[in-house]
Amino acid sequence: MKTFRPSTIMAALMASGLAYVSQPIYAQEAESEENTPDEEVIERIEVRGFSTSLIQSLNQKRFGDTVSEQISADDLGGLPDVSMADALTRLPGISAVRTGGQAAEINIRGLAGDFVFSTLNGREQVSTSGSRAIEFDQYPSELINSAAVYKSPKASLIEGGVAGTVELQTASPLAIEEQHKFSANIRGMYNDRASEIPDAEEYGHRVSFSYQGKFMDDTVGVSLGYARLYQPSVSTQFVGLAYNGEVDVDGVEGDMDNVGSDCPECELISEGFEMQHKGGEETRDGYMAAFEWAPVENFTLKADAFVSKFDSEAFARGYRVKLGGVNAGITNPVVVNNSVVGGTFTRTDNSFTRVELVNDDNQDFDQVESYGIKADWQITDNLAAQFDVSLSKAESNFRNGLLWSLVSEDADAASPTFDENVQISYLLNGLNLPDLAFNQADAFSDVDRVMVSKYGIYPYENEDELNAYRVDFQYYVDMPLFSSWEFGYRYSDRDYSNDRSVFEFGNDGGFSASQPPLRLTQDMVDVVNWSGDFGYFPSYLSVDLDSALNAWFPGGIPQPAQTWGPGAAGVINGPGTGPATAWSVQESGDVFETVNAAYLMANINTEIGDIPVSGNVGVRYVRSKQRSTTLQRATRFVTDPETGTSVEVSDPTAGAQNITDEVGLINNFYRPTILSHEFTDILPSINLNFKLTDATQLRVAAAKVMGRAPINRFAANSSTNVEEVAATMDRDSGEVTLSNPTAKINGSARNSPYLDPFYATQYDVSWEYYFQDTDGALIVAAFYKDIESFIENIAIEPYDFEGNGFTVPSEIEVPVFLEPEFSGQEPELARDANGDPIFVSVPTENGRYETAINNAEGGYIRGVEVAYTQIYSMLPGIWSGLGVSASYSYTESEIQRTLSDGVFSSRLPGLSENVATVTLFWEYEGFETRVSGRYRDAFVSEQVAVNDQTVNFDDELVIDYQASYEINDNMSVLFQVNNVTDEPTKSYFTSPEQTGTIQFFGTQYFLGMTYTL
Repeated sequence: MKTFRPSTIMAALMASGLAYVSQPIYAQEAESEENTPDEEVIERIEVRGFSTSLIQSLNQKRFGDTVSEQISADDLGGLPDVSMADALTRLPGISAVRTGGQAAEINIRGLAGDFVFSTLNGREQVSTSGSRAIEFDQYPSELINSAAVYKSPKASLIEGGVAGTVELQTASPLAIEEQHKFSANIRGMYNDRASEIPDAEEYGHRVSFSYQGKFMDDTVGVSLGYARLYQPSVSTQFVGLAYNGEVDVDGVEGDMDNVGSDCPECELISEGFEMQHKGGEETRDGYMAAFEWAPVENFTLKADAFVSKFDSEAFARGYRVKLGGVNAGITNPVVVNNSVVGGTFTRTDNSFTRVELVNDDNQDFDQVESYGIKADWQITDNLAAQFDVSLSKAESNFRNGLLWSLVSEDADAASPTFDENVQISYLLNGLNLPDLAFNQADAFSDVDRVMVSKYGIYPYENEDELNAYRVDFQYYVDMPLFSSWEFGYRYSDRDYSNDRSVFEFGNDGGFSASQPPLRLTQDMVDVVNWSGDFGYFPSYLSVDLDSALNAWFPGGIPQPAQTWGPGAAGVINGPGTGPATAWSVQESGDVFETVNAAYLMANINTEIGDIPVSGNVGVRYVRSKQRSTTLQRATRFVTDPETGTSVEVSDPTAGAQNITDEVGLINNFYRPTILSHEFTDILPSINLNFKLTDATQLRVAAAKVMGRAPINRFAANSSTNVEEVAATMDRDSGEVTLSNPTAKINGSARNSPYLDPFYATQYDVSWEYYFQDTDGALIVAAFYKDIESFIENIAIEPYDFEGNGFTVPSEIEVPVFLEPEFSGQEPELARDANGDPIFVSVPTENGRYETAINNAEGGYIRGVEVAYTQIYSMLPGIWSGLGVSASYSYTESEIQRTLSDGVFSSRLPGLSENVATVTLFWEYEGFETRVSGRYRDAFVSEQVAVNDQTVNFDDELVIDYQASYEINDNMSVLFQVNNVTDEPTKSYFTSPEQTGTIQFFGTQYFLGMTYTL
């Protein structure tokens, strides 16, 4: 059997110091006279600490067979990071997107999380996000023993990582040196910005326990771990809203700056902006267990489980400014790069200019589970096999609740009216806070003026489950070129479901007569003042959600439901009026994915001249099938004999069925069906490692890689709608006025089960030099990825709906309402002489259709990475424990894409041209201290406002500090500071003058102790 060269590996391990961790060292001094000749004096030296982790990681990288990065912990609980997201960002070419101030999604080599594939103990993991990208803050670092990032693939790795594959590993109890190991970590936490936010939590904690033990002559091993995180989640933020309006505010003759628009003389106007205090708490409970049984020398059976529950409850309070669009009165506009970044906006009869006081309440309950059983059998000296069965589950229940208030003229009036005297003056200052002024500012904190006008709750529930079965074989040979052959097969079956529901009451644009606003009382509210950098913002009323809802709904607070809504087309048993919420039915559904994969790989161990060469070459075959449930329109149009107009009716011959929602409304306009798509891929790969000298090696790799679209993008939720047209009759003349002469037909299928994967051909080269006199390495790597295509949302206007198989009307019947006599009056239908409602016929025309496609435009991503690690053990005395670990990566791409809402960026989502990390550490006689910095320059990701928005983020530098002291062999204390400088996140839309977000999250302080036994 020829698997490796043990002497070479052991020599390298001894040189680097890693062998001292796991191997007994024979004393080099002469035996004392007290020892008999047959006795050996054995001294066991155990090295622990940050430097040891670095050495282990470097050696795992050095002797790996792909281009990879590694993280290794001394033991369970050895990684100090809050989550694995923080830990992974210390590696070259890897950066994180901060959500709520904390790393969650990771980006690899300029590609966003959807391009990153992740496994736990070699098994594919599903996610609570509804996408392929797992949320790494769900994984406590205390329960993970090691992590690897494979930047170049090999055939035996599960396919899916265009950017890279992240492999997390939990403990293997039979691998420990000791018979029993126990560890406990306890840390208190404080956030220094929480005191600025009323009702926000200031203190939190982290607690973890782990045990590993071997029994029955080391044939049975057990690992158990638990980790709890309770932390305040706070931020103070300004959020700009998208530039989605166009109007000519400067009146410059011949102005053509608005390139590519139907209005080239127009300037861009923002929808508005938000100012918010956010607070709440996050609780994460993680559990890990493993049972290992080795009854004979050549067989091991291991069962393991991992569960993580992450619950978040948060509030957002402040105000949301709606500038009013193109119909607002605009004076003194400030225009920069054709964008209106300041001016005075005044409400008009046709605009929606207003200020909404916001009291949002969000709850997010997430859980991931991973279970597996693996058998490892050395069948003969030359043949080995592994059999693995696994289950990965994820559940997410996100409840987005909102309570919005408006300023009234007088809250005590019998019929309160919305104060339409609204004037807003502002000036954005790019990536700094803006100047603001409101004519209603004093009213924002006046309980006699502010009234709650709308309550809404929008649950979003995901379930994702994957069952996988895998068998792998290794056949060892003694050949001049190959050391072994590997082949295997894997089958996976994945089910994803998404359920939407909704409840809405009231109106956010005014006061509804049928759903009147709530009069607030002093016991329901608190006046909130801003402080610090935000101190000049006007005070506002914070509303207690429970008190307000109990007063507004004394008979019980209504609960959300998945419903068509009484106003939806096709409802046969509803009153016919009210909001149409058919989206909650149509956007709910299931996705099914099955994958069959097989691979063949040869491991290389040979020499070219005097240069040893190792690595692998192989091919992976993948057969995928994806299916999605959907509701398709099944109607036809007939002529109404009484009116002579065309009427849409249900068509049972087309499969129409009675579909009942959760509140009992029945819709007969749709037929349920399943759409499916299948494809086959062949993915070759090669990895070669040339050992140029004992200390230097050169790696080269090439592969074709693929990554499937996010699982939620397969949901087939296509729909069409007819634009609403309002018909108003003058009470005196009887003249009918239409809001539009025609009714546009619009549609969307923002997702599609027919989406193909992302494909790329990639090349890697890595030069690695491992220091011989000290511990460390210098590594320089370069990569090139040629990406074939991306998923892109496109819009076609006008779109031939009928020609593409959609059932659409040629005209619609619009009810006529009498012109209101006063603001807030109940709508009143116009009637003919017989008392019947009056309708007018309005012709339809083809409008806009939005859909998702695999575009034909890809491009390259290329870059270089430099990593340097060294422990300066050659320095004298106490300075011998000084060390540094640093990395820098440069990434560029030719790909340019319009992101959303007209936002443009030359960068791909996730791509920062420059990413750098540096950790300076010092260890001496049980004392360790280190300071770390993580820098990434501008990149593209999502910010969350009223809706998700994809924007450009400014560069950021996050600095952390840690110090610890080992009191004795069993106990140590730790002090840690995360985000020392309270680095904010700042974003903008197309250019910096279009302010996106300015968010401050505070600095976190930790103080605690660790006990090991």
